[in-house]
Amino acid sequence: MKNIEKYSRGYFMPPVKSLKWTEKEYITEAPTWCSVDLRDGNQALVVPMSLEEKLNYFQLLLQVGFKEIEVGFPAASETEYAFVRTLIEQDLIPEDVTIQVLTQSREHIISKTFEALEGVNKAVVHLYNSTSVAQREQVFKKSENQIIDIAITGAKLLKKYASETEGNFQFQYSPESFTGTEVEFALNICNQVLDIWQPTTDNKVIINLPATVSMSMPHVYASQIEYMSDHLLYRDNVILSLHPHNDRGTGVADAELGMLAGAQRVEGTLFGNGERTGNVDIVTLALNMYSHGVDPKLNFDNIPKIITTYEVLTNMKVHERHPYGGELVFTAFSGSHQDAIAKGMKWREEKDPEHWTVPYLLIDPLDIGREYEGDIIRINSQSGKGGIGYVLQQKYGLDLPANMRESFGYSVKNVSDRQHKELMANEIYDIFIEKFVNINTPVEFVNYRFTQNDHYETIVSIIMNNEEHEFIGVGNGRLDAISNVLQKELNIHYKDLIYKEHALEIGSGSKAVSYVGITTLDGVIQWGCGIDADIMTSSVKALFSAVNNMISNLQIPVEKEFSKNK
Repeated sequence: MKNIEKYSRGYFMPPVKSLKWTEKEYITEAPTWCSVDLRDGNQALVVPMSLEEKLNYFQLLLQVGFKEIEVGFPAASETEYAFVRTLIEQDLIPEDVTIQVLTQSREHIISKTFEALEGVNKAVVHLYNSTSVAQREQVFKKSENQIIDIAITGAKLLKKYASETEGNFQFQYSPESFTGTEVEFALNICNQVLDIWQPTTDNKVIINLPATVSMSMPHVYASQIEYMSDHLLYRDNVILSLHPHNDRGTGVADAELGMLAGAQRVEGTLFGNGERTGNVDIVTLALNMYSHGVDPKLNFDNIPKIITTYEVLTNMKVHERHPYGGELVFTAFSGSHQDAIAKGMKWREEKDPEHWTVPYLLIDPLDIGREYEGDIIRINSQSGKGGIGYVLQQKYGLDLPANMRESFGYSVKNVSDRQHKELMANEIYDIFIEKFVNINTPVEFVNYRFTQNDHYETIVSIIMNNEEHEFIGVGNGRLDAISNVLQKELNIHYKDLIYKEHALEIGSGSKAVSYVGITTLDGVIQWGCGIDADIMTSSVKALFSAVNNMISNLQIPVEKEFSKNK
């Protein structure tokens, strides 16, 4: 890479070690979640949402279970202002939900903000100003004291306008670009704001520490958060909040480590929508907690429905590999993965364990509205026998013998490889039917009759070359008797007949299915399957199918041999 010397580490470590968070194993309780989809998320859309779309999105957030929702920057545009007024005037905000609005530290903006909030049941007024070295030097060209004055002025104005406006208000302050700010300076400015607001047990203040631009590895952010948590004034009456962005792809890790370090609240969006690479994804954060057996206090039990609404209202797409929500995240194409998942699911069915431990699946897809069928195992040229057999069993009730799964698996993979595509369940089923079920060429089964003395004797009718013939055979059992007829009359030889049967319950009423494998003298197993209302007939059809596959696969000239034996 060129120009490496251009880049330096623009973040600041705390002046003392802050590593107590490393002693914690996992997050034990859900934070307060604040959705910023309607502000941060909306401003990052190519076409921001209309008033109606924002109202619909607000309803989605309520259904998910958010109790704090940042609804916009009411002084920024008429749509933003109208949205806040509509929520209040039409009484669309549930009593247990708090809306949040954003304002800069400028009096005309603060005034407009409180005008928009007139009569609100409860609102968080979120004051911010940029504090980073880059912003101070390049954008505002102001000293540290001048930046502090901006924050103090805004804090005083919030108190003034709150006292003059009907409604219940909670204050929040963000040193924007916190991650590029010297930690001691960030602490100083936050504490000066807190001194003005004087938080109490009944009127707590939110201090929000945003990774406006993610600049460091997550452990650095965690250390910064812990230092701030340990040194903020009025700490018992301060709610410490995070607002991570995802510039380095570590937004989720930043938030998780930040919570370990003392944060009690997280601002983010559904599926990580937001400026640049986006805000932290609350869906992933919440379901990560869920995977550890911790209630996230949000409802994601129907992810597909949430995604549909999200995509319609934002015109954004949830990527196929997006954690939990993506179309392919519970899907295995690899043969070894499929085999392990299939066996794990069967083990779970047999053992009914308390905890979810299926290989390769972090959580049970059913718990978030996904389906096993079509979600877990999908078939292409990389798939294996376990996955292919699993699809047939789940979708069509066909429980193939293990060795037959392997043989059939090669057939399916060859088709997928040749056609360069994924195969759907119905296509896999069609291949199975075509290659293994009730195969009647070149030798067609017609019927049979049995008598029993010391052994089983059968009269079996077959059709070959458009001619029907009857043959007599004996054996230790019914299927053995018919097998002996076929070997003798067709002059073919095999050994080690493998047999399995079961009821075919899915979509087939009382039908039965049988599987027969016959081993050629050189050790190759040829397979057949029979399906019939009668279990014995299904067994015979399976044997004929296996014999016909042997004749076809090995190109045995049975017509000539049959003529000799007539």
